[in-house]
Amino acid sequence: MRGSVQDNAALAVDAYMAWWQLAGVEDAVAEEPVDWLRPAVAASPAMGRETASATQAVSAPRDLGAFRAWLESESCHPERRWPSRPIYPVGEPKSRLMVVTDMPDPADVDAGALLADRAGALFDAMLRAIGFQRSDIHLASLFFARPPGGMVEAADLSVTAARMRTHIHLAQPHRLLLLGDRTIRALMPMDGAQPGNSLQDFKHDGGIVPAVSTFHPRLLLGQPAAKAECWRALQSLIEEVRL
Repeated sequence: MRGSVQDNAALAVDAYMAWWQLAGVEDAVAEEPVDWLRPAVAASPAMGRETASATQAVSAPRDLGAFRAWLESESCHPERRWPSRPIYPVGEPKSRLMVVTDMPDPADVDAGALLADRAGALFDAMLRAIGFQRSDIHLASLFFARPPGGMVEAADLSVTAARMRTHIHLAQPHRLLLLGDRTIRALMPMDGAQPGNSLQDFKHDGGIVPAVSTFHPRLLLGQPAAKAECWRALQSLIEEVRL
């Protein structure tokens, strides 16, 4: 009985956090009041470049194997500040499909793998519907560890988005599937940051790859009505794969 209560409580917490993330609240909240009406200080282009390349300053991975070793060994990544168990990318380079999610869920941390438990079962069903299984894909997350409360700083999100563009360049997938609002807004901010029903061009460090964005399985579990829109997005990927 206790395990059932804990599972339900965890699902309720995840649903609550997902609601706030959809509302645009995903940065850590400080104890001190903030003057939200103060004029913003514009960052110089040089500062933007320094922030985007911060995690790549220690080394410049030249292939996917070196990139994974860099993720596992270097201390410069924001995830090193968190006690959560790391979950690193899996899959071979040049796969037919690369899937990117935002971060491990609590069930993923327990399982030691991305997209586990009920969300994972739904994800596997989504893959089967478009003719894939996990062994066919390259799977990664923007953050390879889960921050406390699932909340991240805007600066960390910027750094990991730049890191993921490098990752996608090195992985060289034929197609890209982005899962979840936070992932989409981090990687495709100029496209309205909304799940789409057709392929879009995703620009990474070395070129362009066709990409589809849709809802994360965790949201679909709580909002079954969104499955229809998700299926329309996946259908555009099916059509492209068949070409």
